[in-house]
Amino acid sequence: MLTDIHIRTDLRPGDIGTVIALHGTLYAQEYGLDCTIEGYVAESLARFVLSDDREQSRLWIAEASGQFAGCIGVVGLAATAQLRWLLVHPAWRGQGLGRALFGRALEFCREHGFKSVFLWTFHGLDAAAHLYRSAGFRLTEQKTHLIWGQRLTEERYDLVVPVPAERASRCG
Repeated sequence: MLTDIHIRTDLRPGDIGTVIALHGTLYAQEYGLDCTIEGYVAESLARFVLSDDREQSRLWIAEASGQFAGCIGVVGLAATAQLRWLLVHPAWRGQGLGRALFGRALEFCREHGFKSVFLWTFHGLDAAAHLYRSAGFRLTEQKTHLIWGQRLTEERYDLVVPVPAERASRCG
């Protein structure tokens, strides 16, 4: 149950390593990716952690009884934000945790005034793609190439962030 889940944004020692390791092990087990996926995730997380700009970027960690249950991040890029690192541990899938994390990330984007949000994923992550489309994201780009030890079709999804009603009335 999600009532057993605690979602936090304060980063603690070991959090970044756990996110990297689980991306590596889960994507290897479930999709046959090689260890280069870990390098990709590690590089982007290192830039995030070492960045001085924590106002426009955030990482959410979901825990159950002190154990990692999932994560998602937002990296602010001027007027645009990128959603990154969405992952739910298999023990917590199918209970709405991915949707809850995704909702927090989108709310953060709205609150911080991002005009658009994008993310990259790859074909075959059907539950994630359904989640993105249900939130209004549109598939805008596809490219097939050898990456992370597999021939994959990467997919970019974009969302124009609607201006909240109270902000729109002040602007008009």
